[in-house]
Amino acid sequence: MTNVVSNQPSLKTEDALAGMAHSEAHYFNSYNHHGIHEEMLKDEVRTKSYRDAIYQNKHLFKDKIVLDVGCGTSILSMFAVKAGAKHVIGVDMSTIIEKAREIVAINGMSDKITLLQGKMEEVELPFPKVDIIISEWMGYFLLYESMLDTVLYARDKYLTKDGLIFPDKATIFMAGIEDGDYKEEKIGFWDNVWGFDYTPLKYTAMTEPLVDTVDMKAVVTDPTAVFTIDLYTVNPQDLAFTVPFSLTARRNDFVHAIIAWFDIDFTACHKPIRFSTGPHTKYTHWKQTVFYLQDVLTVEAGERIVGELGSRPNQKNKRDLDIKISYQLETQDPHRQAYGQGEYRMC
Repeated sequence: MTNVVSNQPSLKTEDALAGMAHSEAHYFNSYNHHGIHEEMLKDEVRTKSYRDAIYQNKHLFKDKIVLDVGCGTSILSMFAVKAGAKHVIGVDMSTIIEKAREIVAINGMSDKITLLQGKMEEVELPFPKVDIIISEWMGYFLLYESMLDTVLYARDKYLTKDGLIFPDKATIFMAGIEDGDYKEEKIGFWDNVWGFDYTPLKYTAMTEPLVDTVDMKAVVTDPTAVFTIDLYTVNPQDLAFTVPFSLTARRNDFVHAIIAWFDIDFTACHKPIRFSTGPHTKYTHWKQTVFYLQDVLTVEAGERIVGELGSRPNQKNKRDLDIKISYQLETQDPHRQAYGQGEYRMC
């Protein structure tokens, strides 16, 4: 494996973005600004987990060819070089890659890291195959605006047989929460706005999931894992799914919303590394995703909320998500029986 190409843009970003749909161009443009990278780099849970997964497994990275999909400021690429990688190729569409080249150079790694600007599906790599793929592809609710399709493309085209993916497992969890005050502030507000009925906007507000930090004390039910992705075997069509869930109440309380978060696993490591984005652990920039229910459920300890979670990419913009949650409270009390369905759009 030879002929490492120079760290030059593979195409002019302006020309490439001009040919994209507005929503797609907006997605890539959002990563041009340093603020979003500052937030991710300061996310200690995220960045430390990747660093530990790479540094604690130098035996896996030594003398390997590594592909960093969506490399951003190239922090993961530089971790890989520090762990002994023979060469790292970083690919990113946004203009932040120009700063990444400066960062790589000032850290003395330009001979070990090749940075390519462009879409993963369109750039030409300097190596026919890679031994390891690293990527921080996760979005809110795991799949919103995520780059998982791109990682799977890179896996199928470039990863050697028995090659490794960091991370390689992701699991979506759900739980029910009591959130009456905030629901009233965000949703009930529209019932009377300066003396006027604004309920058409109330219906809109109900369909937009809220990304926010949830206090663990608000969690009423046990958490449950509902959907797991194995990055070695998953296909893009698997990312449109409908799965059942069952949430068991921990105490007598109200349930105003269902929240979702995800856990990430690096199972190839000698010592497995995992991090969570749930309400029970340290803050991450992904926070949790809150889906308000039409009904207020009154639950007693031991009762279950059962239902289905459906998620699929929006037909017009694949980075957006259409999410459907159906639910039913299993109770012997006829006065508290409740069931319903909510449809949500993450855009």
